[in-house]
Amino acid sequence: MQDPFQNLIHSLALQPHPEGGYFRETYRGALQLTHLPGQGTRAVSTAILFLLPHGHISALHRIKSDEVWHFYEGSPLCVVELLPDGTRCDHRLGSASEGEQCQAVVRAGSWFGAYVDAPSGWSLVGCTVAPGFDFADFEMAERAALEAQYPQHRDVVRRLTRR
Repeated sequence: MQDPFQNLIHSLALQPHPEGGYFRETYRGALQLTHLPGQGTRAVSTAILFLLPHGHISALHRIKSDEVWHFYEGSPLCVVELLPDGTRCDHRLGSASEGEQCQAVVRAGSWFGAYVDAPSGWSLVGCTVAPGFDFADFEMAERAALEAQYPQHRDVVRRLTRR
């Protein structure tokens, strides 16, 4: 019998994501926004399902749009956001009945990544991006550059980068 994590990958038709974890785009708005500064034309909004197991990371990355995270099921997910002004914001996504956030917003231009604390746990979330996501707006973090920019957050930079 497969574990619930493997069942979700199969039943939701998820694929590996470049930042880590597994995903599938579930929505891309037909309405197009044009002449966006630094972006060109983008869908008004996009949405994905995202599944992350304990022991894996969603590596630090940034995009040019705001991203709303929605918790669905599993273990709590820690989303770490490094803002351009040098501050750090930690979002703990989970069950509202357990006192955790069921939604969190990551601001455009912030570096962000995620991990699951619970041993052998996993987290299923959704991410909605507006203006819509495009891989042309996706930038993976480089460890040395972020350590120089955020020396006060070296621990999380090392935890959530691969290079």
